[in-house]
Amino acid sequence: MASVYSVSQVTAYIKNMFTQDFALNRISIRGEVSNCKYHTSGHIYFTLKDGGAQIAAVMFAGQRKGLSFTLAEGQQVTATGSVDVYERDGRYQLYVRKIERDGTGDLYARFERLKAELLEMGMFDACYKQPIPRFALRVGVVTASTGAAIRDIMNISARRNPYVQLVLCPAQVQGERAAASIVRGIETLDAMGLDVLIVGRGGGSIEDLWAFNEERVARAIFNCRTPVISAVGHETDVTIADYVADLRAPTPSAAAELAVFDWHQFEEQLASERKRLDRLMQLSLEKRKGQLARSRMQLALYSPQRQVNEMRQRLADIEGRLTENARGRILRDRQALTAGRELLVRAMERSFTGARHRLAVDAGRLDGLSPLKRLRGGYGYVTDRTGRPVRSAALTEPGSRIQVQLADGRLKALVEEVFVEKGRDSYAQEEDGGSAGS
Repeated sequence: MASVYSVSQVTAYIKNMFTQDFALNRISIRGEVSNCKYHTSGHIYFTLKDGGAQIAAVMFAGQRKGLSFTLAEGQQVTATGSVDVYERDGRYQLYVRKIERDGTGDLYARFERLKAELLEMGMFDACYKQPIPRFALRVGVVTASTGAAIRDIMNISARRNPYVQLVLCPAQVQGERAAASIVRGIETLDAMGLDVLIVGRGGGSIEDLWAFNEERVARAIFNCRTPVISAVGHETDVTIADYVADLRAPTPSAAAELAVFDWHQFEEQLASERKRLDRLMQLSLEKRKGQLARSRMQLALYSPQRQVNEMRQRLADIEGRLTENARGRILRDRQALTAGRELLVRAMERSFTGARHRLAVDAGRLDGLSPLKRLRGGYGYVTDRTGRPVRSAALTEPGSRIQVQLADGRLKALVEEVFVEKGRDSYAQEEDGGSAGS
């Protein structure tokens, strides 16, 4: 019986053959980059292909120092490294140490050419982008009916919002007839008046995703009246459909999250808003109650009856003050009158005393100048027969009749003889005032 070997033994034997082959230990392979993936660890996984075959390749993070450009789909490169067997999967692959860019592959060149044409036509312009409705209830999906994309979309939609209706229009997403199938699906769902469309598929190489780089698919998305979310491949995959769509999602799962709003989160937000609204209403109600209370106080403060009562009180106060002031003024007037009377009495007494004193002085002076007093002192008052005083002896003649007024009577006499002393006539008139001896 022939020897029986395990899978591991056969794989190890093949790996050893690859290792011993000098040509495979250092080899440069030219081809077009396809299905390029940048891993979070820093490794780059891609496929090198030409028209007849393809080979898997990997460039570990430690070898990326010499890579001077970003590896992308469709690039024509020369990869230098070694071909070896990956025992776990039982397949060989190229372990790349250096990559040099040779040019652009055919598919990549077509991609760039169509991208430039559509960009120049303005189909990527933001002014044509339609907003994605926040609360979509009917979501259309254009993708393969058996692929992982539709399953992811259904699971996420059911988890986020079980009330959202998903409408699937199955389409071929790979192959020669894929573009026509995708266009038909977009036009069919657009005519149904749905809220939003998801157009996409799962990941793959640039060949697998090429239907979404066709111009007619781009025009169907651009002409669609329903907002379109593109969800083609993985996050690193970029197609023409992504540029034309109203919104790009990195994966179909992400597209479902963008299209279907989270009902539970919506309920929580609604409850939170309800509580906030209740709180605001309560605050507003308290504020209005305070305003009503202040208005009542103001109404009571400015009511006509209160104002009348206040005016009455003011009048009573003014009347009381006027009465009190009048009494005070009367009392002050009485006091002033009494004080004035006393001052007047004192002033009159002082005036009377002064008058009495002056009167006494004048009386004494008059008494000293009284003719009667002089007459009582032995003098007489001489007048002629007409009663005019005789002030000088020279004014009489012998034989003239004169009268002599004495203190106790009057004498009539006849002048027998006149004696005039020279030098004393005027003096006698001044000094004696016309008086003569008896």
